[in-house]
Amino acid sequence: MALAPALIAGLAGLVAGVALQLRQPDLSAPWPLWWGLVAWGVLWVAHAVTPPVASGRHRLWRGPHAQRALLLGLVGLMAALAGHETTRWRASAVLAQRLAPELEGQDLVLLGTIASLPAERRDGVRFMFEVEQAQHRGQALQPGRDVPVRLSLGWYVPPGDGAERPPSLRAGDRWRWSARLRSPHGLMNPHGFDLELRLFQQGVRASGSVRPTVAPPQWLGDSGRHRIDRWRQQVRTHLQRHLGDTPAAGVLAGLAVGDQSAVDRADWDTFRTTGTAHLLAVSGLHITLLAWAAGGVIRRVWRWSHRAMWACPAQDAARWGGLVAAAGYAVMAGGAVPAQRTVLMLVVLTLLRAGGQRWPGPLILLACAAAVVLFDPWALLQPGFWLSFVAVGLLMLSDAAGAPPNAPGHWLAWSGHPGGAGDGPDAPAAGPRWRHVGAAVAPAARGWWRGQWVASVGLAPWTLLFFQQVSVVGLLANALAVPVLTLGVTPLALAGVLWAPLWTPAAWAIEALMQVLSLMATWPAAEAFAPVAPPLAQALALAGALLVVVPLPWPLRLLGPCLMLPMLWPAVERPAAGEFDVLAADVGQGNAVLVRTATRHLLYDTGPVYSPESDAGERVLVPLLRAWGSGRLDLLVLSHRDSDHTGGAAAVLRQPGAARMLGSLEQGHPLRRLAPFQPCAAGQRWDWDGVRFEVLHPRAESGHTGHRGPAGDPGAQHSNAASCVLRVSNGRRVLLLTGDIERDQEADILRRALEAGDPHRLQADVMLVPHHGSRTSSSPAWLRAVKPRWGLVQSGHHNRYGHPAPEVLARLRSHDIGLIRTDQCGAWHWRSADASSECSRQTGRRYWHAPTWPSTD
Repeated sequence: MALAPALIAGLAGLVAGVALQLRQPDLSAPWPLWWGLVAWGVLWVAHAVTPPVASGRHRLWRGPHAQRALLLGLVGLMAALAGHETTRWRASAVLAQRLAPELEGQDLVLLGTIASLPAERRDGVRFMFEVEQAQHRGQALQPGRDVPVRLSLGWYVPPGDGAERPPSLRAGDRWRWSARLRSPHGLMNPHGFDLELRLFQQGVRASGSVRPTVAPPQWLGDSGRHRIDRWRQQVRTHLQRHLGDTPAAGVLAGLAVGDQSAVDRADWDTFRTTGTAHLLAVSGLHITLLAWAAGGVIRRVWRWSHRAMWACPAQDAARWGGLVAAAGYAVMAGGAVPAQRTVLMLVVLTLLRAGGQRWPGPLILLACAAAVVLFDPWALLQPGFWLSFVAVGLLMLSDAAGAPPNAPGHWLAWSGHPGGAGDGPDAPAAGPRWRHVGAAVAPAARGWWRGQWVASVGLAPWTLLFFQQVSVVGLLANALAVPVLTLGVTPLALAGVLWAPLWTPAAWAIEALMQVLSLMATWPAAEAFAPVAPPLAQALALAGALLVVVPLPWPLRLLGPCLMLPMLWPAVERPAAGEFDVLAADVGQGNAVLVRTATRHLLYDTGPVYSPESDAGERVLVPLLRAWGSGRLDLLVLSHRDSDHTGGAAAVLRQPGAARMLGSLEQGHPLRRLAPFQPCAAGQRWDWDGVRFEVLHPRAESGHTGHRGPAGDPGAQHSNAASCVLRVSNGRRVLLLTGDIERDQEADILRRALEAGDPHRLQADVMLVPHHGSRTSSSPAWLRAVKPRWGLVQSGHHNRYGHPAPEVLARLRSHDIGLIRTDQCGAWHWRSADASSECSRQTGRRYWHAPTWPSTD
């Protein structure tokens, strides 16, 4: 059995085994692989006992090809089993670090060390904390058994202008303070960001906040640990003092020391819209370029010494020197996952090249992928992993048909490949200096532009697959931003660590670049969005992108855009005429319910504000609406002014084709200026696709609709009383959305229904439990009148209000109402056609997620 096929089978099996383990909802045994080994044993026995043909010629089943295939299959199965079991063992070790359930939400006294570069935010600071000692009510706790050793803590500034900010926290300092912890629990929405996976990947099994009002924090000195993070913090502080609090300082901090928390939110939006956000991370592009440049310098300097050349060839010294430079930059930048992945790839590439053999490009790529997966199995679930390897694979395929091997953008150029610039038979011939320059610049420019084309076009379907968004101006923006940031700003950012004045021209370049990128971001159709396409459409689009970028006959290449069309304009599954779907998003402590008919989309409330830099609209609703095919809303209903209902409205209304608004916002409210607004009032009705929508509350004469002046503004009264109550019905199923109404408003709605002689019209299949399950709502009379099959509670995990209240839960149970809680279910999807429903935490369950709870029937 040849070595190369066995390596391919083993490496591919290893990656497949890890991928299989990551699909498991729990840490179960690898039964599919064990059954695969049993099947292999049966095939091997059948191969051994099959007699040869009398003529002496063996059957195909007894031939050498069959035996070779069986041996390769065994290698692949054993490698898959090894990958699965090692990943399961590592996952078990992480899950063993847990917070005891009885300690959730309790005030603990923790002593330990700040273990990361503190991330400065407008509302405080966040950092990693390593626990050495822990106590609860004077009783000692054991780190690693009762309390996880590694925590994610925040020290937040209380609301108010006179609030005192936390003291300066430094990496490596030891502190004793009181903190309140909880187990990892993130928002769970279809196609949304998985915070619990991110924390699991970092080994964090609890998060919380420092409680300075419970006990005064005590600084215990420098622990002498985490020196690299301490040095990174000093560089960041020096940079901020040199440049001030400017956007350029945040970008430079991200490029120099890997601190992206200082980048302004508006700048992030600009970089995302123009497809250049990847340049802000210390990723493969920056690290590989530094390794390539360092290798080139070392190679030239090495040749000055004959003794050094005898001891080690210049190409080997360049490879190892470039690797050391890349590893040093990755450590300086905090060792983020993209940086670790790049350094591992360079290590594998260097080792393979050091062996003196010419390894096939696909085998090198597969070996790099296997090394990354072995080091961090959960990298397989990160979009960056696939974008990195697909980009390299596409560049390899495009280079295979005529790309100049000495182009600086070539993926092996940095490592001293024989085709690298200045070496081998392709080196420029002797002659005038300008001919040398021309011979080097022209192929380099062509290779660089080809790389940009391949990366932009070839990765476009992958970007849509992961983010449902692609930058239309990305090719042009990257053509400008890559040279400026990678070739100009990044070297100046690193050199500024040694001589701070170099940061000034780097800041000038960033400011000039941001002006151009901001202009590009305002162009019409600067970015395109598409809902999640069916798997077949996704596969066709990926194949079409491959046909476009690989040098093939033009008829085949022209087929590529045709194959990509089903993913760009997918056939989105929608309700039939006369039916409607409901998606209650998991937004934490707040309301956000999407109602979809055959052709229309309505969003009821937009969730809360999480921090000055983040809200439910940007983090949850906008990506969810795009993925669900509801990017353009027809109507946005804002039940009332409270921030847990309107927090994400601005982000939703900034999207193209902003919806008109219906709500009870008072006159002069800032949101009323973002889109056409109409006050809601009882009696308003409209029909969409055979589905009737009706507003039941507030009454127009009550002064809660926003028609009246300052004396009658709903903002001057109790805002919950102004909540718009919306009834959605198709004649068979009814949805009732109640906002934050309380007992008085419930009684008023019941009284008007009785006066109209139709008390049964309040009955509903699904009811949004008023005020998140507060004890001030959901009176027995209201529950008897509505008689819902399901009661939906949208509340935050361990929220400080105690929603839903125990007495409300008891009343729901006593009326045989099934309970759906988004903090336990995640996003909840319900269909009127068959009254079926599903929870995101159940359909997308993985072993790193918080446990789910069965709904109450």
